[in-house]
Amino acid sequence: MKFLSAHRQKLPIATQALNPILEKSRNNRGVSDGVFRWATGLSAAIIPVGMLGLIIVMLLNSHLALKEFGLGFLTSDNWNPVTQEFGALSSIYGTFVSTIIAMLIAMPMGIAVGLFLVEWSSPKVESFFGTAIELLAAIPSIIYGMWGLFVFAPFMADHVQPFVNEYFGFIPLFDGPPLGIGMLTTGIILALMILPYVSSISRDVFKMVPSVIKESAYGLGSTNWEVTKYVTIPYALHGIIGAGFLGLGRALGETMAVTFVIGNSHRISASLFETCNSIASTLANEFTEASEPLYLHALVALGLVLFLITITTQVAAQLWLKHLVRKAGGS
Repeated sequence: MKFLSAHRQKLPIATQALNPILEKSRNNRGVSDGVFRWATGLSAAIIPVGMLGLIIVMLLNSHLALKEFGLGFLTSDNWNPVTQEFGALSSIYGTFVSTIIAMLIAMPMGIAVGLFLVEWSSPKVESFFGTAIELLAAIPSIIYGMWGLFVFAPFMADHVQPFVNEYFGFIPLFDGPPLGIGMLTTGIILALMILPYVSSISRDVFKMVPSVIKESAYGLGSTNWEVTKYVTIPYALHGIIGAGFLGLGRALGETMAVTFVIGNSHRISASLFETCNSIASTLANEFTEASEPLYLHALVALGLVLFLITITTQVAAQLWLKHLVRKAGGS
C-alpha cells in the first residue's frame, strides 16, 4: 500500500513534466496540418489556373483568324493557305467521324474482354491477358500509325475495301476507290489504341462487383448471361461509362497515328473510304509551314476548337454520370 501511495504522489509530477512535450507535439501537428492543407490547395488550384492560362494563350494567338472569319471559321470547309482562306469544318468532321467509328468498335469489344477475363477465364488466363492489355496501352502512338500505314492499310486496300465495295457499294458510306487509307482505317486504328484502356478499366470495375450479389443471383437459378445482364453490368455501369469517356478523350486528341492513315485532305465526303483530316493531324502537318500570321492564327484557332470540344465532352460526361447516380439513388 505504501508503494502504491508513493507512486500516486509521483503521478501528478510526471504528468506536469509531460505537459510541455504534449503541447509542443500539438503545436507541431497544427503547423504540419496547415502546411499540408495549403500545399494540397495550391496543387488543386494549379489545374483551373493552367486551363485558364491555356485558353488565354490560345485566344491571344488566334484572334486574327477569329476576327477575320468569325463563326464562319466553324462552318466553312475551305482551307487554302495560298489564298489565306481557312475553315475548320473538314477537320472537325474528320475528328468526330473517326472518333465515332473507334468508339463503336472499342466499347463493345472492351466490355466483352473485361467480362470474359472476370467471369469466365481462369486466373492464369486473366493474368496473362491482363498483362498483354496493359502492354498494348504502353505502345507509342507512332508505332500504331506506322503499322497502320505499312501493314493494315495495304490489307484494307487489297482485301477488305474491295469486298465491302462490291457488296455494299450502293451505300454512300462504302462507296469510293479502295485506297487503304481513309476514315474507316483511321477509326479502326483508333479503336485498337483505346481498346486497352476500355477493357482494362472494365475489368477492374467488374472485379468490384460483390461476389455475394452474383452468388445470390445464381442461387435463384439465374444463368451466366442473366447474372451478367441484370447484376454485373448494371452494378458497374458508372465505371463502364467512365472508361468510355476516357477512351473518347484519347481518340479525340490522337495525333501521330491519325496523321499516318487518314490521308490529310481538307474535304468532306460521305464515304468512309475517302481521305480526310482531323484537327490534330492538321496541326501536326501544317504548323511548321505556317509562316503567315493569319495561317498561324488559324491553326491555333483549330487547337482552341479541339480544346473546347474535349472540355465540353468531359463536362457532359460528368453531368451525365451525376444524373445516373441521382436516378439510381431515387429508384
